[in-house]
Amino acid sequence: MLRRMPGRPRVGIQLPEAERRVPIEEYLAMARAAEEAGFDSIWVGDHLLYRDGGPERGPLEAFTLLAAVAAATTRIRLGPLVACTAFRHPPILAKMAATLDEISGGRLTLGLGAGWNRAEFDAFGLPFDGRAGRSIEAYRIVRGLLAGERVSFDGEGHRTDDAVLLPSRTRRVPLMIGSTGERILQATLPTVDAWNVWGPWCGNDPAGFAAQNERVTRLASGLGRDPNALGRSVCVFTAIDLEPGEEPVDEDAPPLAGSMTEIAGGLRAFAEAGADEVILVPSPNTERAIRAFGEVLALLSR
Repeated sequence: MLRRMPGRPRVGIQLPEAERRVPIEEYLAMARAAEEAGFDSIWVGDHLLYRDGGPERGPLEAFTLLAAVAAATTRIRLGPLVACTAFRHPPILAKMAATLDEISGGRLTLGLGAGWNRAEFDAFGLPFDGRAGRSIEAYRIVRGLLAGERVSFDGEGHRTDDAVLLPSRTRRVPLMIGSTGERILQATLPTVDAWNVWGPWCGNDPAGFAAQNERVTRLASGLGRDPNALGRSVCVFTAIDLEPGEEPVDEDAPPLAGSMTEIAGGLRAFAEAGADEVILVPSPNTERAIRAFGEVLALLSR
């Protein structure tokens, strides 16, 4: 992910995760609708299980779903938002990413993060404590392998012995880090291609995003990284009126809502605050909503 050119920000869409049960046919229809509407990217969450007081919920496995989306589309970029480094051994994660990039014809951006939902770690027998350190090790292994390097690594949480990805690749998969943690940012900002933040964590508000964005700029500069070389993206909870039978997507922040003109103005405000890409988390998360937001894309392009 590179910095955007002057003009409208790139606009992505996150497909449903666990807010409702979505059959694969609907996922693929939504992906095709996003491509037809002119979205720049499609993203899927990477989780195993939610136990948060209501009914247990769990989405489809992210990389398998993305492979199906890649085969059903031709142009739109795609990626996990973000892949939890604890869920897959890092060299295997790199192998999966390289394969997905091949399937998609070079459209993958690999988002990475340490994870936060303890319930799924415990349920699947994954260690939760110390995950930041293990995630930093995983990032180093994945980055090296996807850059075409042979990687030998002996860390506290991970080990490889002359690992290499074959068949060799000519394209380096761009990496995006999804984190606000100081330790992970310090370790990844010198080399990562882009940074992402979940909008509701900063109030789903351009001013809140701007504060986080300025912090990342300061950190990158202090680490010797040119801040202008680092892509910035934000997930924005965005709502339109429900129709009968549709379910809302609930977040702990007020959504960007109103007329399509007002929503387009809100997305421009995120771009003015430094976002190269805004990733809509639509409510309702349906094909109808995706097509409706196509009007926002047209307004942003004027």
